[in-house]
Amino acid sequence: MIKVSNLSKSFAVYHKEPGLMGSLRGLFIRKSSIKYALHDVSLEVHPGEILGLIGANGAGKTTLVKILSGIMHPTSGEVSILGFKPWERSNQYRRQMSLIMGQKSQVWWDLPALDSFLLLKEIYQIDDETYQFNIDYLSKTLGIADHLKTQVRKLSLGERMKVELMAALLHNPKVIFLDEPTIGLDITSQKAVREFLKDYQRKYNPIMILTSHYMEDIKELCSRINIIRKGEMIYDGPLSHIQKLTGDTKHLKVTTKDGELEFTIPRENLAIKTKEIFESHEVIDLNIQDPSIEDIIDQILKHGLQKQ
Repeated sequence: MIKVSNLSKSFAVYHKEPGLMGSLRGLFIRKSSIKYALHDVSLEVHPGEILGLIGANGAGKTTLVKILSGIMHPTSGEVSILGFKPWERSNQYRRQMSLIMGQKSQVWWDLPALDSFLLLKEIYQIDDETYQFNIDYLSKTLGIADHLKTQVRKLSLGERMKVELMAALLHNPKVIFLDEPTIGLDITSQKAVREFLKDYQRKYNPIMILTSHYMEDIKELCSRINIIRKGEMIYDGPLSHIQKLTGDTKHLKVTTKDGELEFTIPRENLAIKTKEIFESHEVIDLNIQDPSIEDIIDQILKHGLQKQ
């Protein structure tokens, strides 16, 4: 189980005055302000859950993942993961945790993937039977078995991501952090990674925390999400409830003789607005939809959560 209470991470931001005199003053008197990357964050995640972290660039998603994985120390607050404080970097904790970052590699590019896996086998002290079972299962499920003896730098981006997943899961971690695991991948590779993660979650029941800018990742993998805005967690709950929390509205897309019009209106005004449109325009086509999850999330990230 992951339990986070009142977690904050702040940085001192130093301000440089312009000009030569400002630079000289800065040598002796430095002006600074405090910026919060995370502020008063609390959450719980249980085994079998895949929690989605959503936020704009700079919202604090990666900072939270780095604290939970032990890379970074918080300024204040408490974190307990499987009974461990991650920043103490206990070997017992690290053997049960894995961090997968779409923009970082943990295998050596100049070596075949199998050579890197053998080194990880020794680092995590994986017994021979478990190691061979995991190699067979992971490579077969990911469809990468024929490429394990190929130099990593010669693999495609999608194949390299699958190799990274294998490297991260060889030791059967109980807690898995996925930071943008499908970034840069084509649609086919993204779908393959998502299908694999769903299969792995059903088979092994780990705790997973996923950050992604691709809403398809979130919709396919996460039933529960956390929305982070400017370092603060403004929503924690089912993805399906987002539309209810932001109000009951309808999106109208109208094609007329003169062009295309779009409206977002309260449901109770739908009949009146539709009548007005038909009275004032020559309508060719009318499409009525609920606002998309993507549009609602974008609205929340820009303006905050407004319950109606």
